[in-house]
Amino acid sequence: MLQNKSILAAFALLLALNSQAQTMKLDAVIDSITALHPVVKMYDHEIRAMDEAAKGARSWMAPQLGFGQFMTPYDARLWHRDGDIPGMGFVMLSGEQMISNKKKLDADERYMKAMSSVEKEKKNATLNELVNDAKQLYYEWVVLKKKISILTQNERLLNFIIKNAEIRYKNGLEKINAYYKAKAAIGTIQNMQLMYESDIREKRIRINALMGRNAMVAFEVDTTIRLADYHTMIFDSTLFYNQRSDLKAIDKDINLSYLKQETEKQSLRPQFGVRFDNMIGFGGQPMQYTLMGMVKIPMAKWSSKMNRANIESLKWKANALQAQKEMMVNEYSGMAYGMRNELDTRKEQLALYEEKIMPALRNNFKTIQLAYEQNTEELFMLFDAWESLYMKELEYTELLNQVLKLQVTLDRILEKR
Repeated sequence: MLQNKSILAAFALLLALNSQAQTMKLDAVIDSITALHPVVKMYDHEIRAMDEAAKGARSWMAPQLGFGQFMTPYDARLWHRDGDIPGMGFVMLSGEQMISNKKKLDADERYMKAMSSVEKEKKNATLNELVNDAKQLYYEWVVLKKKISILTQNERLLNFIIKNAEIRYKNGLEKINAYYKAKAAIGTIQNMQLMYESDIREKRIRINALMGRNAMVAFEVDTTIRLADYHTMIFDSTLFYNQRSDLKAIDKDINLSYLKQETEKQSLRPQFGVRFDNMIGFGGQPMQYTLMGMVKIPMAKWSSKMNRANIESLKWKANALQAQKEMMVNEYSGMAYGMRNELDTRKEQLALYEEKIMPALRNNFKTIQLAYEQNTEELFMLFDAWESLYMKELEYTELLNQVLKLQVTLDRILEKR
């Protein structure tokens, strides 16, 4: 199944990247990480190793065989018959087998089969971190592209203003001071473009690494942004128990403690065995045998101390894990409510920028631009109106970046991919 998923993910990547810098959607990035990141293979191999080991849970103890002389005198002359007196000594073949307790085998099998369940949940918890790291990088890349788009538009606008100002200055209709401020602003914009493009290359490298492929593979991101709505969600313990893999892993650990307790209890039960010895006598001695039943008594006070101590230790370990789980749920709940409150506030601020602040500044700039073209306003007024609009556009993208960071953090807490 894993191999099929890996093949499908690789095929999807091939289709997505069939041309240079092909746009890659966030879902495709997440699918690639889930199927191809090296940590997936690591956990899958560990899980397979535990499952393979569990197949031997019902093994019995190995039989013991023996061969040698039994009650044989050192004087070899006594080995031979002397008249009516048979020789002394025997050659003995012996075999011994302890018979495993069925309930002990059942307990061992349940415990060993459950061991890999913890690793499966740890794998999901690790994937949650990797996926949300990728989402964070992806959204930061989207915001950087929006910032570069704003810079490009404003650079074109400044170039137009500068050319217009040069013409007006030659005709004696313009002062030169605002002109130099506009020239300096272009240099600042170009410098910021270089910084943002460098940041984008860094995001691309890190996302490629998360997808388990060559870090220099070129691709673009889909700039469509979907803001999630968490307003109606109740962040109670049930939600986190159902969603969080690390909490499920703790549950599995608690279950393992109980299963291990059961194996320790079964180890206190008596264990039975059988022994058979066959003896071939020297000097006319008749063949003889010994057949014995055996029992181990591990429940004796002096031999059961370790098992009883382990049982008590495992009980307190389970209690500690339960307390840890409750502590983590309480922490996650508080973080989730705090994040949602901050996210709602940032969304309201975004709405203010979109509905009031940005439209007002755009209208202000258009009004002053029209007046400037009609020679009723000066360049420094136009530049001031442009600068106010430009700074608010960048503030808006930074606020959008904060909203997306909060959304990813909340997705991380809720283990939402």
